[in-house]
Amino acid sequence: MPSLRSTQALAGSTGTYARALLKATGLDDRDLARPLIGIANSYSELVPGHVHLRQLAAWAGEGVREAGGTAREFNVIAACDGIAQGPGMHAVLPTREVVAASVELMARAHPLDALLLIASCDKIVPGMLMGAARAGLPTILLPGGPMLPCLDPSPGGLPPAVRTTSDIKEAIGAFESGRLNEAELHAIEAATCASAGVCNMMGTAMTMCCVAEAMGLTLPRAATMPAVDPQRTPLARATGRRIAELARDGPRVGEVLTLGALENGVRMLMASGGSTNGVLHLLALAHELGLPLRLQRFDELSRATPLLCRFKPASDHTLLDLDRAGGVYAVLSHLLGVLDPEAVTVNGRLLELLGDHAVRDTSIVRPFGEPLAAEGGLAVLYGSLAPEGAVAKQSAIAPAMLRHRGPARVFDSEEAVRDALLAHDVQPGDVLVIRYEGPRGGPGMRELSIPAAMLVGMGLGESVAMVTDGRFSGATRGPCVGHVCPEAAAGGPIALVREGDLIEMDVPGRRLDLLVPEAELAARRASLQHPPPKAAGGFLDLYRALVSSASEGAVLRAPAAPV
Repeated sequence: MPSLRSTQALAGSTGTYARALLKATGLDDRDLARPLIGIANSYSELVPGHVHLRQLAAWAGEGVREAGGTAREFNVIAACDGIAQGPGMHAVLPTREVVAASVELMARAHPLDALLLIASCDKIVPGMLMGAARAGLPTILLPGGPMLPCLDPSPGGLPPAVRTTSDIKEAIGAFESGRLNEAELHAIEAATCASAGVCNMMGTAMTMCCVAEAMGLTLPRAATMPAVDPQRTPLARATGRRIAELARDGPRVGEVLTLGALENGVRMLMASGGSTNGVLHLLALAHELGLPLRLQRFDELSRATPLLCRFKPASDHTLLDLDRAGGVYAVLSHLLGVLDPEAVTVNGRLLELLGDHAVRDTSIVRPFGEPLAAEGGLAVLYGSLAPEGAVAKQSAIAPAMLRHRGPARVFDSEEAVRDALLAHDVQPGDVLVIRYEGPRGGPGMRELSIPAAMLVGMGLGESVAMVTDGRFSGATRGPCVGHVCPEAAAGGPIALVREGDLIEMDVPGRRLDLLVPEAELAARRASLQHPPPKAAGGFLDLYRALVSSASEGAVLRAPAAPV
């Protein structure tokens, strides 16, 4: 067996200084002779999905020591999409790159033998996976788990209901349209977030945790087990033990995250009606791994993967229901015939593991031959408004709105469309076009989750479409098309749309078209002037200069070398 990376770096007289400094952290010679495991922890008091991760890391560290390893924890930043609304949202997607760089650079700088990633939320899970892909070490992910849904009868005179965080955003629209009073809105605010943990809906955070499990980077049930489940303690310890074993004999992260494994993750995304942002993050991860996963492939896999389950807000089922039905492995077991048979996980061959996990409730996770829909949850649209593609969550769109033609209402920011909604200046049939919210134009590709949820809460979710070069929340429902590429700031056709132009959306036909003659568009392009960026300075200027198209995952690219 080749010697450990840490052993090579810390050996002999040349390792004296590093050994001395590590001993100042509380280690001794016996500790330094064991595999050195870096625990990357995104614990934060600012984020409900991360506020409990300090204890999770302690349990994982115990597991590392039980298996003969030495654990050393370091931290990365974590931002909450739900809290960072409005101006704060400019910073959120860029944090993914900071998280990735933090994990990569710590692994490069210190002689770690393996990485244990502890993360929960939207940008932190993919950011950590991207950083680990660059580092190339044996890697395992320990997600924080979802918060409990609100299961108790609601206070304030509201009828009993099972509520999740997506209900809070929709309640804002219901309040603004007079369908809820202030006491009822406050009751929803006070009771819905029932524990620490990831937002308890199939949003981006839970999508990425489930996808990571489907790709083989976690132990079974790690994604869906509730954050406060007592079994999280033995799960964390088992994860620590396993990464200490992987440090000695692998596999490395690139041997788990093959193209087949990523496509297994895409199938999980499609079968569960997951987040449109999963497309963005998997494209970015494939880029880091040097794998040829392209936007069009997502649509091909969606057409060949039936929708087997869906969860709030797209149905009344919660993530607690998914966990009780068998979690991610329940979904994968019903996809067995289309999964990559060569896929390996951090715990063995995927197909062998699935044999031990039966589906406990086929009303929650439907059989492959009896799906909720013949196609997966997402669709990639192309057309004159999106020559490089756009993404829609077709599983969350009412059938009557899968095809829609209507006049454009044009807004150059999230704030502008929100103001129009609050002023009730939106009519049934409209197509709300929100632009200059792409990766470069925002900058930061803000999510428009609150305007989209307000649309539903105001009763317009089955009559008004929303189209943007920005993003939506993973839990968005209704006729919302995001990731329109090229974005407005890059001169895409979305920059040329004017008030009243007809826009046609055809999700089954995979089309998104601006019904304006080409000659007229050419004349508009000749006089096009872009508005100034909404946020500037510091890291955002660097991000704007280097970020790629959303169709490529919105990754940072090195500037072209001077000729």
